[in-house]
Amino acid sequence: MKIAVGSDHAGFDLKQRLARNLERQGHQVLDLGTHGTESVDYPDFAGAVAGAVCDGRAERGLLVCGTGIGMSIRANRDPGVRAAKCNDPFEARMARAHNDANVLCLGARVVDASVAEELVTLFLATPFEGGRHSLRVAKL
Repeated sequence: MKIAVGSDHAGFDLKQRLARNLERQGHQVLDLGTHGTESVDYPDFAGAVAGAVCDGRAERGLLVCGTGIGMSIRANRDPGVRAAKCNDPFEARMARAHNDANVLCLGARVVDASVAEELVTLFLATPFEGGRHSLRVAKL
């Protein structure tokens, strides 16, 4: 799977770790920045990842900032993006199974790195259930 990843300065280290893990799992990673820990504006990187998902350059997106909140707010402004901020395995599974989320947002200051790895794996492995959920997602 091709996955666009992005972060701000607070999420940079976790983004790098998650991107390496994705590559080890055989995924293709499109790293849209940031590329260091110097202070940057998170909406720029959330917009880049959302755009890559919308225009088909990536099948899924992964965004990391301090809390995951700002990234999810910005990413969800793009039509076709369903970004979910997740903190635990149940949320990651349900974001995919019931909401057909295509962008996962994580908070580097909120979620432990090993938990974040688990959330990414679950998010990518969980299929959308469709059925009654399709009608609801269509209303989004």
